[in-house]
Amino acid sequence: MHIRKWFGALSLSILLASGAGAAIADDMAGPAVKLGSLEISGGFARATLPGAKTGGGYFSIANTGDTDDKLIGIASPVAAKSELHTMSMSGSVMEMRPVTAGIDIPPGKTVELTPSGLHVMFVNISQPFKQGSTIPVTLTFAKAGKVTLSLSVLGIAASGPTAGMAM
Repeated sequence: MHIRKWFGALSLSILLASGAGAAIADDMAGPAVKLGSLEISGGFARATLPGAKTGGGYFSIANTGDTDDKLIGIASPVAAKSELHTMSMSGSVMEMRPVTAGIDIPPGKTVELTPSGLHVMFVNISQPFKQGSTIPVTLTFAKAGKVTLSLSVLGIAASGPTAGMAM
């Protein structure tokens, strides 16, 4: 009986990792937030499996001003530590690394934090991220200052919100 449960869980994990569950998972993003000439929109996090220690967060930052800014920090009460990360592929190996110098937000440009590139890594999360809930985060920018927003938790294989995204 335990083997059946294990194989069932394994099958579900493979299905979700393959993206087959993505259509079910894509819902509404968190509301857009303005901070000076910056607009943060499309905020979401992915649901996590029970027992997971990390989670990911994603959003877009549009700089409508004429001066640059830089995202230099992120914090959340749901994680012991929150880091800015980059993800890249080296052949067939996924590599994730912290972005310690911050993320530049050039004037007139939009920077996307996505599951396959720049993103937020929540480390040692206090509980699993459940679809339908929200994750509070505080972003710190070098010039614009701090802003707090909520990331909507979408499905475990969500690649982004399909509706309600203010871009």
